[in-house]
Amino acid sequence: MGNLHAASLVPALMCGFGVPLVIQPIQLALAIEAAMESASILECDTPVDNVKAKYGGYGNIFTTLLHAGADALKYPGLSSSSGLELSVFDVVTKQEYPMLEDIDAILMTGSKHNSFEDDPWILKLVEFTKKVLEQKRVRIIGVCFGHQIVGRAMGTKVGRSDKGWEVSVTTLDLTKKGQEIFGKTALSLPQMHRDIVYEYPEGVENLAGNEKCAVQAMYIPKRLIAVQGHPEFNIEIQKEIFKVRHGLGIFDDALYKDAMDRVDRYHDGVVVSQAFLRFLLDD
Repeated sequence: MGNLHAASLVPALMCGFGVPLVIQPIQLALAIEAAMESASILECDTPVDNVKAKYGGYGNIFTTLLHAGADALKYPGLSSSSGLELSVFDVVTKQEYPMLEDIDAILMTGSKHNSFEDDPWILKLVEFTKKVLEQKRVRIIGVCFGHQIVGRAMGTKVGRSDKGWEVSVTTLDLTKKGQEIFGKTALSLPQMHRDIVYEYPEGVENLAGNEKCAVQAMYIPKRLIAVQGHPEFNIEIQKEIFKVRHGLGIFDDALYKDAMDRVDRYHDGVVVSQAFLRFLLDD
């Protein structure tokens, strides 16, 4: 797939703090004097039907998140209307990937699939991630499933948590380094997982954890940043997923009620987006 150019405006996406945004055609430059390298979003899933109908695929949803972060960051030459060039690749069905020489970063999205399974497309994604980790230029951002794929590619166990599902807006405890990276003393993010990275891979910095999941965010300067939560989710996206999973019997009544009770809480999705962009801007 080539660069992502939204031919028409899509419906506004409400981020956690309630600011409406729209997808616009984008070009990328991460610094004042030099154009920033392109970044590829690796779509690891397709949104549930109602979400896809309104917001498009996860490429669009993450584009909106990064636009929000760019506007909030107020970095010269970087905003929702300029300074970002993104491409989107379907790594599940089409199993397409960017050429590393053509990009400077990848972002792996979340997924309903299990990061520890050996489906051909998952094994291919793990091998591609290892290839990116072996070189020093292209940087990695991982979100939920993508966070777990980073852990698996680095040789750490990923699998089902014995603590069950973690869903809806949840508070994370930040380490000293996490407070530095995110600029806060604590972080709130939507969650949608029952799989975890069991321990921090060798060489990464621990950024965040909580009682439900110890490995919530990890970091290597100029190499990778990954979070277990979903900074890209707004209230409506969460509710639609909750409804689908409750209807399928994946969420029981108690879990569904607990998730819906907390879904309206403020979350720091845009704060995390800013951290992603600062990570890419770091020379």
